[in-house]
Amino acid sequence: METPLTPLEFARRTRKLYGDREGVVDGDLRLSYEDFFDRCDRWSAALQGMGVKEGDRVAYIAPNVHEQLESFYAVPQIGAVLVPINFRLTAEDFVYITTHSGSKVLCVHPDYLAAIDGVRDQLKGVEHFVSLGSAGGRKGWTEYEPALAAAKPVFTRPEINEDDLLTINYTSGTTAKPKGVMITHRNAWANAVGTLVHFHITVGDRYLWTLPMFHANGWTFVWIITAVGGTHICLPKVEPARVFDLVRKENVGWLCAAPTILIGLANAPADVRGDVPKGVHVITAGAAPAAATIERMEGDLGWEVTQVYGLTETAPFITICEPRPEHKKLDTTERGIIKARTGVELITSGELRVVDEAGKDVAADGKTLGEIVARGNVIMKGYYNDPEATKKVMGDGWFHTGDAAVLHPDGYVEIRDRIKDVIISGGENISSLEVEGVLLRHPAVQEAAIVGLPHEKWGEAPYAYVVLKPGASATDAELIAFTRDRLAHFKAPHGVTFVPELPKTATGKIQKYVLRKGAAAVVRQ
Repeated sequence: METPLTPLEFARRTRKLYGDREGVVDGDLRLSYEDFFDRCDRWSAALQGMGVKEGDRVAYIAPNVHEQLESFYAVPQIGAVLVPINFRLTAEDFVYITTHSGSKVLCVHPDYLAAIDGVRDQLKGVEHFVSLGSAGGRKGWTEYEPALAAAKPVFTRPEINEDDLLTINYTSGTTAKPKGVMITHRNAWANAVGTLVHFHITVGDRYLWTLPMFHANGWTFVWIITAVGGTHICLPKVEPARVFDLVRKENVGWLCAAPTILIGLANAPADVRGDVPKGVHVITAGAAPAAATIERMEGDLGWEVTQVYGLTETAPFITICEPRPEHKKLDTTERGIIKARTGVELITSGELRVVDEAGKDVAADGKTLGEIVARGNVIMKGYYNDPEATKKVMGDGWFHTGDAAVLHPDGYVEIRDRIKDVIISGGENISSLEVEGVLLRHPAVQEAAIVGLPHEKWGEAPYAYVVLKPGASATDAELIAFTRDRLAHFKAPHGVTFVPELPKTATGKIQKYVLRKGAAAVVRQ
């Protein structure tokens, strides 16, 4: 009587109940759910016609377009494994991930055809190259739309087990080769359902794709919005003016974004914002947002921001900064500080702890630093073809996140840093996130990053890299004094470098290893 826990069940239910409702908007294209699933079925049949079998990998390099969204249904419903690739990577990365995953079919948006053609001779394992749009006369490419139109919406549907692989999502690979995170149908289902328990998204809600679909499967919102019969509003390129325009025109009620996107929206000038509708629900993760950013989003825009936390390896959510009735009584600043915390376990994510080096739970005092570890139904199956790396992070029965955090008396976890980014200066631990949060309260500062650099007396000391708001000015002495007035003096940066932008991964995380190397240390003239 049992059926496997898989997000494909969401598609079955929505097709049955909401087939005539608008499911997808992509520019001028509007698809009902019945139209959308018909296209998915046709592409499933086309893939099987190419020889794709259960367990085969199908890779995609594409922005947030409807063809990418279709992949999250068309590929897994034939028992194949989807490999969504970060389209902002280099051609060398495309080769590594496609080859490492053993992908048999590679589907590519027209913007990246030239990059793949340049390395095609290195992609020996790929049997079919598919252009998600016009190939422009390029040889050796199967065009998606003609192939889909020629296929009948009939395919062989294998039995899906919930422990089967659904996707392989590759990590950013900042200092080493990217690792392939194996996410099962059960992992994705648990994350999707848990998210819906905490966020009351319902039929008719409209969701804007400001988060890359390739990033941890769009935090499983590729399935979540479908599950409730909501509408996906595709957005291939995120620009503040376009975001505000679509929020207005498409009556958007929900979106997800990394803090770097929120900073851009919060600081957008009035002529870019226009008339901003109130009440948009914003879910943020990928890096810890500063309280000041949350204050601006809620105070200036009237949008509601909730922080969640997780990793690609956890499918991805394991905490939510769950609002409580008593939080409403706080003023904007105090509420922003609470909302900047990492939060508490999702109902379906499993158990989370903060432990010391001996594996013992740290005191719930909001001060003692430890590492976040977790176990539960959202934890990955492991790293693809990398048992050594899998054992390193999961060998003791807990997944070790590498994130340093404290536990507050009310049970809320608060990340202080990546363990490798904690600055130890003169024997004192300094949280780069805490210092960054103070700098972001300065009226001239748009973005800030704190890193530990060598210091003759203290071993290492905090240094700041700062992006100023357009037209704003500040001196290093002014910013150092600003932090010294608000923090213990030893936490204040010993120097400030002004840069036009901070190096980031495609998911909005600041690449602090680049800053430590000094690669971005270009002083603003």
